Amino acid sequence: MGMALTDRAPTGLVRTLLRAPIWFYRAGLGGLFGHRLLYLAHRGRSSGLRREVVVEVVRFRADGPEAVVVAAWGGTPQWYRNLQAEPALEVRLGPRRWPRPRQRLLAPAETVAVLREYQLAHPRAWAQIAPRLGFPAAADDPRWPEVAAAAHAVAFAPAAAG
Repeated sequence: MGMALTDRAPTGLVRTLLRAPIWFYRAGLGGLFGHRLLYLAHRGRSSGLRREVVVEVVRFRADGPEAVVVAAWGGTPQWYRNLQAEPALEVRLGPRRWPRPRQRLLAPAETVAVLREYQLAHPRAWAQIAPRLGFPAAADDPRWPEVAAAAHAVAFAPAAAG
């Protein structure tokens, strides 16, 4: 299998376009994205500085609530490595704001289940993005265990009350 588009972090115009939703969230317009895009503020593990990224939500459950995102660009993106070192500072999802959210790093089996759920719910989108991300297009593809080992997912929920 050749190198996927996402084996390296985006640069140039692609990076600028992917970061554009941050400005919408900063302007208080996160509601425009509903529960499709999640704003994540985290602390740089080396610099200690606040960092921001917007990522696509692959599963949202209103009960709870809980939002799951997958680290898809650049192998293991910096934001994911930072979350491994220290929990998120803030999550915004549409009009919701969760300071110091609860987070859990998903095990490989749950990550694959979430990706397959997304595949079933959004077959046309999956057909477009799966090849670019190096993900299998079919549910019975023998590469799913490889995807499970390489993909990284995080679930966020509001901090517990009290």
